[in-house]
Amino acid sequence: MAHIQFFTHRCPQVLLILQSVLILETALTQMQDFGFPPLQNLLGNICRSPIAEAVFRKLVTDEKVENKWMTDSAAVSDWNVGRSPDARALSCLRNHGIETAHKARQVTKDDFQTFDYILCMDESNLRDLKRKSNQVKDCKAKIELLGSYDPQKQLIIEDPYYGNEKDFETVYEQCVRCCKAFLEKSR
Repeated sequence: MAHIQFFTHRCPQVLLILQSVLILETALTQMQDFGFPPLQNLLGNICRSPIAEAVFRKLVTDEKVENKWMTDSAAVSDWNVGRSPDARALSCLRNHGIETAHKARQVTKDDFQTFDYILCMDESNLRDLKRKSNQVKDCKAKIELLGSYDPQKQLIIEDPYYGNEKDFETVYEQCVRCCKAFLEKSR
């Protein structure tokens, strides 16, 4: 099974025992250290990453390869652990016929050893995750920006939290493009 904490190849883990992916997000203002190096966090795992996770799950289900992928999402902080995604994220997903039962969680050291790929939304995430991965023995996860797969070359997936429904739709559209391209590349 693949693991996506967003991915690898064996069967990738976008959280893949065959393959894996973990999708991570942080927001804009500096928070205290939650066991990680200082992070740029306000919110986590309730907007962009659960949208990306739900989009990827739908793609692999539609392609009938869901048994090859394990997909999850997480935040670098524990700010929203246990919470459902933002209501606007859920509404956006429902508008596209996608449901999710996601509950926010914080990335763990095990994630760096379990997932083949950890895909994040912005450069702050990327820096924090790479720094954290250096502290993990036997880190196997390839840490990348999800936007690096965007055929339209929009590298950063902006946090829609302080925006409106249109901003969530923009995140959704970016995630669809990026996840499709990622899945195609990983075949």
